[in-house]
Amino acid sequence: MLFQAGDVAEGCYRLEEGLLKVCIGSSQGDERILTILGPGSIVGELAIIDGLPRSATVVAIRDCKLSFISREAFASCIRDYPEINGYLISTLASRLREADEELAAASFLTVKARVARALLELAEHLGRETEPGRITIFHKIRQNDIAAMAGVARENVSRTLTEWKRHGLIGQSSSYYYINDKNRLLRETEENHT
Repeated sequence: MLFQAGDVAEGCYRLEEGLLKVCIGSSQGDERILTILGPGSIVGELAIIDGLPRSATVVAIRDCKLSFISREAFASCIRDYPEINGYLISTLASRLREADEELAAASFLTVKARVARALLELAEHLGRETEPGRITIFHKIRQNDIAAMAGVARENVSRTLTEWKRHGLIGQSSSYYYINDKNRLLRETEENHT
């Protein structure tokens, strides 16, 4: 764990190598995965702006190499290199757009569409084409993880995955999920509005 929601924030990190998941939790212990971040991403950037406690929990999915900059050092850099503000604003705008997209998905997409979006995001960060047309997600994924990304109940994820396996859209080995037809899965995200 890099940091937890509520922790004192002293700076931010740049992810050089590895993968991180950003999540929030409820008082009942439920988790919602907000996003997965890959190399080149900045995490904890709100701390260098407002100095308030961490707003989310960040956990390594894979071994990571990170660079850290304290709030004080960042303030000094901004004075010397004001063009950094443009990069920071761009990063925050991108995160706000992602949040808007997630809110729209949670409001307007069906369970199947939300599960498809989660699988496609996992494939983007953790997948690799292992056969023509087949993307294997090289990470042990639990249905709870997919549910936390999609913002739906695990039981709904289970029903959806079972149906897609039956139709050959996805598969599962003993360790990994794989997507047999990415285009069909993409269509699931587009055609299933409530």
